[in-house]
Formats: sequence, C-alpha cells, structure tokens
Amino acid sequence: QIQPVESGGALVQSGGSLRLSCYVSGNIFSFYEMGWYRQVPGKERELVARITSDGDINYDDSVKDRFTISRDNAKNNLYLQMDRLKPEDTAVYYCNRVTGWKYGWGQGTQVTVSS
Repeated sequence: QIQPVESGGALVQSGGSLRLSCYVSGNIFSFYEMGWYRQVPGKERELVARITSDGDINYDDSVKDRFTISRDNAKNNLYLQMDRLKPEDTAVYYCNRVTGWKYGWGQGTQVTVSS
C-alpha cells in the first residue's frame, strides 16, 4: 500500500515559518485532489488545506491567509508553506487524498509552535 512521506516539521517560535513537503510514489498522484491534514492527541484528524489536480485551492478558516498549499505533479510532491505560526498550529501534519479512497496514512511530521 502506498504511504505518503511527509517531512519538514520542526520546533518553531510563534510567528515563525515552516515549509512541509509530502512525496507520494507511483504515477497517479497528479490525477487526484490532495490535502494537508493535522491531528493533535485526543482529537480527530482535520483537513486544513486542499488542492485539486487543476490547482483549485481551499483552506480551513483557521489557516486561511497564513498557509499556502501547492503541488508539483512532475515530482509527485505536495507542499504546505506555513507562515505566522501560532501555538494552536501544533500538531502532527499528514498529507493524503481528499475524496474517495485514501492512501495509507504515513508517519506524519511534527510541528510544534512555542509561545
């Protein structure tokens, strides 16, 4: 089963920036809408940003105007530029398809924002 590989998480101060990356193997990445999800212990995983194969984008209100999602279909990569980070952005971040069947969930990448 294909599992995305997320990277780029780190410990950062409030107001800082990070860029997350996600690589998905195979030759079908470009066909599907992809999204960035995040999860904190004890809560359900939530979708925070999504991008269609054509580049249409939507954000959750909690990250709008601070996060930017993008993709490079030639490299099977999905990105999340995170600016003006807040402590409440602390979570494990994952990437996956948005609709239909999902890839296996990867390990995720930990983002910790200190106040």
